[in-house]
Amino acid sequence: MGEKRFGPYVCGIDAAMDVVGGKWKSLILWELHASDTRRFGELRRGLPGVSEKMLGQQLREMEEDGLIHREVYPEIPPRVEYSLTEEGRALNAALEPLAEWGRRRIDRIGAERVPHLAS
Repeated sequence: MGEKRFGPYVCGIDAAMDVVGGKWKSLILWELHASDTRRFGELRRGLPGVSEKMLGQQLREMEEDGLIHREVYPEIPPRVEYSLTEEGRALNAALEPLAEWGRRRIDRIGAERVPHLAS
C-alpha cells in the first residue's frame, strides 16, 4: 500500500494538492460525484486513458486518505464498489470553484472537451 502523507506543509494548498495531485484523482472524485457508487470497470470506462494499474493505485491512495469508501460484497465473483466519503464530498465541493475556473479557461482558449467529461 501507499505511504501516508503527513507533511510538513507550507500552506493549505500544499496539503490539499498532496491528496489530490496528479491527473486522475480529481477526475475520480468527479466520476464518483456524478453517481453514488461505481465499480472499478465503470470508473475505468469513465476515465479515458487511465490504465488498470494506475486506477488501482490511485483508488488505494484515495481510500487511505479517507476520500473514498471501498465496499467488497461477498459474492462469486466478488463485487467491489467505490463511493465518496464525507471527506471526499467536502473536497469535491472545495474543487468546484477550480472546475468553474477551468471551464471558463476552456471556453476562452477554445480547447476541445472530452464529450463524456464535458460538464
